[in-house]
Amino acid sequence: MIKVLLEKPFINQLILIFVITLILLAFYKLAGFAVSGGTPEIDQYIILAFRHANDLSDPIGPKWVEEMMRDITALGGVAILASFTFFVTVFLLIENKPKLAMALVLTIASGMLVSFSLKYGITRPRPDLVPHGSYVYTASFPSGHAMLSALVYFSLAGMLSYLPVRKRVKTYFFIVAAIFTLAIGVSRVYLGVHWPTDVLAGWLMGIGWALITLLIVRFLKMKGVFASKKPVIPNN
Repeated sequence: MIKVLLEKPFINQLILIFVITLILLAFYKLAGFAVSGGTPEIDQYIILAFRHANDLSDPIGPKWVEEMMRDITALGGVAILASFTFFVTVFLLIENKPKLAMALVLTIASGMLVSFSLKYGITRPRPDLVPHGSYVYTASFPSGHAMLSALVYFSLAGMLSYLPVRKRVKTYFFIVAAIFTLAIGVSRVYLGVHWPTDVLAGWLMGIGWALITLLIVRFLKMKGVFASKKPVIPNN
């Protein structure tokens, strides 16, 4: 029994469960602000920090920065994320990893459902301190761009890391996912379409959902569900 408890895979699973629990508790705390209708002062301070004090309709920086932020925020749109998901799913199928492909699709589809359910369930109004730099159609909490980008990019990195690649390549996958997720979330605040706590909550739930899937996939992998079947070579 003690030997089982000290096995590295088991310890990793416990650490993962602990991290997921902390993430969900932090999200619950942020959701409390949104449900109560309150807005922490830090939310207003950060949004205003991205605007010129004498003209709140003008984000800081030259015009090309504002245009670049719109380009970055598009990377968290449903169409782009669905495209990345489709291409990686096809890639996994080509690599003869149908179970990983199915896990990826189920993870992202269920995550999108959770994102839309939270938005329509909490219905937090969008920030009204500054003019919006991008069109918005849904409620503010949590940020769909932040949540779905975290979910999709980290899930893609997680699934690709199960391929037979070097450790440094796996690390690179997650670094790229983190850069994309961080940039997209910052762009939402810069454009004035989300409170910073919306973005933070989106990051937490997106990463949390991806980690829950990773936990399940690791468990199934330990059970041999994702083991590739070796072809039978007939004896001559």
